[in-house]
Amino acid sequence: MKLVRCVFVLWLVIPLLSLAQSSENEEGVRRAVLNYVEGFYEGDSTKIAMGVFSEVNKRGFYIPSHSDSGEYMVSPMSFEEMFDYVRNVRRRKNYAPASAPKEIEIYDVMDQTASVKLTAFWGSDYMLLAKRDGEWKIWQVLWQTPPPKGH
Repeated sequence: MKLVRCVFVLWLVIPLLSLAQSSENEEGVRRAVLNYVEGFYEGDSTKIAMGVFSEVNKRGFYIPSHSDSGEYMVSPMSFEEMFDYVRNVRRRKNYAPASAPKEIEIYDVMDQTASVKLTAFWGSDYMLLAKRDGEWKIWQVLWQTPPPKGH
């Protein structure tokens, strides 16, 4: 009878432990994405370093304001270029307004990988994150500006 009670208790407790780890992982993923967007918005290189792997692969699509063709351009951004960007934000005091969006939609979180969509003032970022040494960071980013009206 003791064995049956022990198995029953484990049957009840194990899912709760799994939920706690899942919730902890989701919070880590959310924090990494917030560090990323707040780093860009606030010109804070420390937040970029806390949220992004140095070997990040970031590519984006935008239509230049001077373009007559309306064709998208591809814009890569390295880890070092992220730091250059945030330094320029800070130097120029070109901070995002407090009302700038930072909507985070978490699509999937496993124990080592996650996928997320961030909506920011520049458009949408689709991200893949990984957990290394207990820390969640952004590994891949694919983004684009909002499509032109009528598309």
